[in-house]
Amino acid sequence: MRQYFSDVWRGVFTVLIGMRETWNHLFRRPTTLQYPHVKFNLPPGTRQQLFMNADDCIGCYKCARICPVNCIYIDTVKTKPTEDLGKASTGNPIRQHLVRFDIDMFKCCYCDDCTIVCPTECLYMTDKFEASVYERSNGIYHFSKYEPALAIKMLAEQAAEEAAAAAAKAAKAAAAPKKEAAPAATLH
Repeated sequence: MRQYFSDVWRGVFTVLIGMRETWNHLFRRPTTLQYPHVKFNLPPGTRQQLFMNADDCIGCYKCARICPVNCIYIDTVKTKPTEDLGKASTGNPIRQHLVRFDIDMFKCCYCDDCTIVCPTECLYMTDKFEASVYERSNGIYHFSKYEPALAIKMLAEQAAEEAAAAAAKAAKAAAAPKKEAAPAATLH
């Protein structure tokens, strides 16, 4: 009989402990948010989506080289000696046309390496973290100042100039007189 009352007391005591937790949480404010309408304030320094200020980029390729997942694609065209594209906000001269600067946010691992090596600080992390899109092509962000058709034209012109320079160099090498090799010395 003693065991019976002991078991009953333990059962009631356990229920009371559980109900104490329930009552404590019943009168607290909820900690959840109605997400799409209400959002958390993110702390400074959070690493979310990348953004690039195309006016400050000098086309140095440092961000694309250091990226561990190769999600940054850059194409540049060198300026002519008479062109002046100005300077970046940090004072670095801009010597190349930035015809393509794309970031594939689906490949990005948010490591922040690219923003650290950028000499003009034109690449930085924003606090935007909602990256869902309906099509994969919308996850590739294009930051170039040039339209795609103009960019293709500029790249083709640069390739033609490089090919012409290589052909002129080969023609100059072919036209130069060849030096005859000296006879090899023989040992006796």
